Amino acid sequence: MDVMYFAWVRERIGLPRERVETQAATVNELVAELMAREERYAAAFADTSALRVALDQVLSDFDAPLAGVREVAFFPPMTGG
Repeated sequence: MDVMYFAWVRERIGLPRERVETQAATVNELVAELMAREERYAAAFADTSALRVALDQVLSDFDAPLAGVREVAFFPPMTGG
């Protein structure tokens, strides 16, 4: 699946997107796999309460299943003004 990173998540990881092969069943499991890769991922996902996730461009929860998902995007909450 394609995993996309936005704003400070992208800055900490150093990539805007990557292709990930995963056995994760949920977003939380995917995050755990990514955090285990390298320190930069661990830093980016240290506080998931400060992140939002979208699955195939639909805002989702971190306990959402990944079955059939083609794209996961991680980003900080948006503020308007």
